[in-house]
Amino acid sequence: MGLRRAAVIGGGVGGLAAAVGLRRHGWQVDVFERSAALPEVGTGLAIRPDALAALDRIGSGDAARRAGRRQADGVVRKPDGTVIGTIAAGSVHLLTRPALLGVLAGALPQGVVRFGAAAGLADCAGYDLVVGADGVHSGVRGELFDAPVRRSGAIGWRGTVDVPVEAGGETWGRGGKFGFTPQADGRTNWYALGPDLSMFADWHDPIPRVLAAAGDVLRHELLHLSPLPRYTSGRVALLGDAAHAMTPDLGQGACQAIIDGVVLAECLTGGVDEGLRSYDAKRRRVTQRLAARSLQLNRLARVRRFTGARDLGLRVALALAPRPSWPSWSADLERDELAG
Repeated sequence: MGLRRAAVIGGGVGGLAAAVGLRRHGWQVDVFERSAALPEVGTGLAIRPDALAALDRIGSGDAARRAGRRQADGVVRKPDGTVIGTIAAGSVHLLTRPALLGVLAGALPQGVVRFGAAAGLADCAGYDLVVGADGVHSGVRGELFDAPVRRSGAIGWRGTVDVPVEAGGETWGRGGKFGFTPQADGRTNWYALGPDLSMFADWHDPIPRVLAAAGDVLRHELLHLSPLPRYTSGRVALLGDAAHAMTPDLGQGACQAIIDGVVLAECLTGGVDEGLRSYDAKRRRVTQRLAARSLQLNRLARVRRFTGARDLGLRVALALAPRPSWPSWSADLERDELAG
């Protein structure tokens, strides 16, 4: 089998994970990233054990662990501070998106990532494989499928402040929720789901202090993608938000993009057509189930009636659940999703 060439359109978490994995399996890879450089600032990501295991399989797990910190258990509360339950963090690691992108880009030779280079399918006609990793508003996906990006009806807010907290937490109230997680550098990521930030002003500490310190606040509509019939077409594969953009309520977007990229590379050690069928079979159903669950959780967090019954159900679910991963979504969005 001769040297095979892959074009990865999009240099985010999923695209870079795919590039690292493909190179480890003998592919020549070019990554086309429209941004001029890797980001220097950004809020944090909660990387779960399955995503860390995927990073291990491409040789980047230890570097990712060193770039972050273990996440402590989180407490779910009511707006007055009453504890609903605890979510055990397990082996979740927190690190910033720039740190994770730096780890992945650092595993690639100089010049593999072409910054300031937008590309479409027509630009990649000479490649044996094209990976569409260009986000929720994917141009690659738009050339292949009629799959509308939908509004969830929710407004999200997020930012980073110089207010240290020992552990993450999430507070559920009438019509929305507020959460925060510590960063490895001592700062705190925060996020909120609600029509405006004023609704959180009288919620328990440290929420008012976090909001008082908030400077650069990002506001965005929370979007999700209609389920695709498949994640591949011809010799093109979609991954991450380009394939299964979901609301950030489960905090799974970055994790699933990493796993997509690694599994795609592992499936392509042999024939491309067979490998792409295998990738679709392994990743489409599981990610679409997660997207549906995330949307359900989003709607549950926004109810305005029967919140007592909702909180009771949440308390029972937290008490009975095995040690799950903490659903933090403070930075589980790419730049093009914010543009939506």
